[in-house]
Amino acid sequence: MSKEPYSVIHWFRRGLRLHDNAALLEALKPINDGDRFILRPVYIIDPWYKANVKCGQNRTRFLLQSLQDLDNSLRKLGSSLYVARGDPVEVFEKLFTKWEVKKITWEVNTEPYARERDRKVSSVAKMLKVKVTECDGHTLYNLDFLLSKNNGNVPLTQQKFTSLVTSIGHPAKPQKAPECLKKFAPSSEVEKELELPSHDEFYLDESASGKCLFPGGETEALKRLEEKICFENAKWVREFEKPLTSPNSLEPSTTVLSPYVTHGCLSSRTFYWKLFDVYEGAKHSKPPVSLKGQLFWREFFYTVGAHTENFDKMVGNKICRQIPWESNEEKLNAWKNSQTGFPFIDAVMTQLREEGWIHHLARHSVACFLTRGDFWQSWEKGKEVFEEYLLDHDWSLNAGNWMWMSASAFFHHYYRVYSPVAFGKKTDPTGAYIRKYLPQLEKFPNEFIYEPWKAPLSVQKDLGVIIGVDYPKPIVDHGTASKQNITKMKAAFAAASKAKAQNDADFSPPSKKKSKLLE
Repeated sequence: MSKEPYSVIHWFRRGLRLHDNAALLEALKPINDGDRFILRPVYIIDPWYKANVKCGQNRTRFLLQSLQDLDNSLRKLGSSLYVARGDPVEVFEKLFTKWEVKKITWEVNTEPYARERDRKVSSVAKMLKVKVTECDGHTLYNLDFLLSKNNGNVPLTQQKFTSLVTSIGHPAKPQKAPECLKKFAPSSEVEKELELPSHDEFYLDESASGKCLFPGGETEALKRLEEKICFENAKWVREFEKPLTSPNSLEPSTTVLSPYVTHGCLSSRTFYWKLFDVYEGAKHSKPPVSLKGQLFWREFFYTVGAHTENFDKMVGNKICRQIPWESNEEKLNAWKNSQTGFPFIDAVMTQLREEGWIHHLARHSVACFLTRGDFWQSWEKGKEVFEEYLLDHDWSLNAGNWMWMSASAFFHHYYRVYSPVAFGKKTDPTGAYIRKYLPQLEKFPNEFIYEPWKAPLSVQKDLGVIIGVDYPKPIVDHGTASKQNITKMKAAFAAASKAKAQNDADFSPPSKKKSKLLE
């Protein structure tokens, strides 16, 4: 039994919450019965992320708000958040000794950099005799367990994955947040260098950020969950089907819980079991289109991403078709900066930059447009733009969805292309969404709002908006470009099939007949 109190660190990374935090609860267990210890909740500002991950102003603000909310919640329980700066390996090597740490806990992260980082921290911990405990929590299931239940094979279709998790059964139920941490608090105040980060430290310019529609933090996450997934809203929850929601409604037609799940402000298991309560005993939609299906999509891309080398790249990615994309900075910048000349596409990209969130089907349409639909640019370039602007950017989901929509993996109906005109008209025939995000087109008549270049010059002059001057003409003709790109995709698919057949032949065992001849 330890006579003097030692320190235990819980390392917050993406699990920025107190509820259903298995690793935090594990940190509150003594190594030996009767031990006295101090809990040190730590978050590290890792310079690797600033150098290697694009993070725009809106997501930076969301992260800062989440950290502040987490610190506020910890303080209510008698603790506080320690924010350190630097390479986690170096930081912990220092803190392990300084604080006399005997145990550290954290939530599993399956991304490549995180795995290597955690391996190095574990090595330092072992050297300094610090016990390391990793706990699941960011996903519904343990991803290695899912792979083992699929005979060691990565499930590459959503149908296969849904069958797999259905056969396994429900994920574990969420655990409650700790009720009090005061008895684990240190007696002295935290050092100044371990205080919460300022806006200046994160280079956050509020004037460059959009309107804060979705504040970060666990408090907001749980509030939003209660508002959206509740018995008062049961009919909508039970009948929800993602393809039937509007990608261009003026207010979100979905839950917008994704940023909170991404940052770990909301536990995916808490989300799952909240759905279960509303579903139980009533007829409801099914995966993949249901709300539960959206959680399964997330789990699917996490599973594939965790077990596929170079998952976020084309080259070296064994599940990704090698497609000869063009590299045209003019087209890429026009797409990124809402200058394609197609109002629906430009409005979606404006909403993305300003608000940090766009509907899933809107993401589909602009991703298809950039890649196989109209511009024939690499999905990796689009992935980088989403990485910069999305509040809910997630390494696994971002790469998986971009491969899907570019028909580079998972999806093979490459000839099904989103129209940059007709698709938006289905749910917004008057173009209210376009008028909101492209105010320069606000006065265009309904008949021209999706195709302003077709408005007579006299109409354009009356409105004070000349297409090609005040708003760009379409960079490409959709009908021509999409047909040409379908032909290119057909050739790419044929080349991929041929390469796969050749690879299978090269590595297949010799037949019995050939074996006899060789004898």
